[in-house]
Amino acid sequence: MRIVAASKQHLTRWSEMRHALWDFESIPDHAEQVKGAYLSGNSDRAAFIATCDAGTVIGFAEATLRRDYVEGCETSPVAFLEGIYVEPDQRCSGVARALADAVADWGRARGCSEFASNALIDNSASHAFHAAIGFAETMRVVFFRKEL
Repeated sequence: MRIVAASKQHLTRWSEMRHALWDFESIPDHAEQVKGAYLSGNSDRAAFIATCDAGTVIGFAEATLRRDYVEGCETSPVAFLEGIYVEPDQRCSGVARALADAVADWGRARGCSEFASNALIDNSASHAFHAAIGFAETMRVVFFRKEL
């Protein structure tokens, strides 16, 4: 397995995997988001790609530097894991941990002393993953909305 900085050459597979993680957007919409957010040279954003030894893309992680308040954190900026995905047949093999480590290294290199993330309240698989790689749960929140 190899972890590399994401680039334009990864766009197709990356967009497909984003769609597998966030299926409410189309693959072309994901490609446009990736181009604008992660391939545009914004230094407050980074993405990493995991490949198997044969070079096939098997996972990704996206991160941002958050300079606003991040729930449960005390410093700024905070390295924030925006999304992480590993192909189902590659899970439980250390790929996600390696991707998260790449994000942590990226954040450290930018002066961060905290690394944060979030997950939907009912996503127990994500909760277990975060705990397994050393994250501590800081709080649970339910958001509400009312039309005006």
